[in-house]
Amino acid sequence: MKHQIEEFKDRSSVDDLVADAYVWFEDNWHHEKLPHTHKYYQLTYVEEGYQYFHIADKIYFVPQNHVILIPCDTLHRTTSDSKAVILKVILFKTLPDKIFYQQTRVFSAPSVLKEMLLYAGKWNKLTDQDEEQSAFLYAMLLSLPYFYQENNFLEIPIPRDARLNAVCGYINQNYRYNISTDQLADVATMSERNLQRIFKQETGITLKKYMQLIRILKSIELLDTKQYTLTEVAYRVGYKSLSAFTNSYATIMKTKPKKKV
Repeated sequence: MKHQIEEFKDRSSVDDLVADAYVWFEDNWHHEKLPHTHKYYQLTYVEEGYQYFHIADKIYFVPQNHVILIPCDTLHRTTSDSKAVILKVILFKTLPDKIFYQQTRVFSAPSVLKEMLLYAGKWNKLTDQDEEQSAFLYAMLLSLPYFYQENNFLEIPIPRDARLNAVCGYINQNYRYNISTDQLADVATMSERNLQRIFKQETGITLKKYMQLIRILKSIELLDTKQYTLTEVAYRVGYKSLSAFTNSYATIMKTKPKKKV
C-alpha cells in the first residue's frame, strides 16, 4: 500500500512528488497504520509523544526528541497510544551513496539537528524546491552519520520461535510483577538453560534485558499521559523504589526520567 499525503488536494501519493525532498510537519499526527512502502527515504523527528515503527522482525521505539531514518521501499507501519503526536517528516528521493543510509537508524536528535529541523519548517508542504532548500536539506543529510549513535536499546526484537513469542507475550502482560526465569521456562515448555540460550541467540539480548526494556518503554507511555508522578510510574511498571526505576531508565535511555507537565 502506498502512503497517502492527505494534504494534497488531488490525493497524490508520496511517489507522485517531483521534488527531490519534501518537508512535511504536522501537529496531532495520524500516520498510516497499515503496512506500506514508498520510494522516498523517510526521516522522522518525534517532537512530542512517541511512535512505534514496525519493520521486518523488529519494532523500533522512537520517543520524544528522537529521529528515525527509514530506507526507501521498506515495508513499515506505525502504532502509538500517545494522546498528542507531533512529527516532523522530511522525505528524500536520493541520499548519499553510503551504507549508513541503507539501514534503519534511530537516535537522539542533538540540539543542532533540532535547530536545522526548525529552520526547515519554512518549506513545510511546499512542492516546489528552490536552491536554498536543496542545499540546506542535503547538508542535513550529510550530517546525519555524525549525529548518529548506536541505539540498539530502542529496538524491540521479535523472535521467530513460537515458544519465545509466547515468552515475550507473557512478559508484556505481566511486566509489573517479579517474573522468574522458571516461570518463563514453563511458558516456553523448555529448560531455563535452553530458554536463556535460545532467547539470546534469536534476539541478541538476555531475558533480563528484555524485561527491563519493556518496563522502561511502558514507563515512557505512562509518563506521556501526564497523569502520574515518577514514583507512581516506577511502581506501576514493577520497580520497588524510585531510585531503582531511575537507574534502570538511565541505563536504557541514557538520561534520567522527567515527569511531563
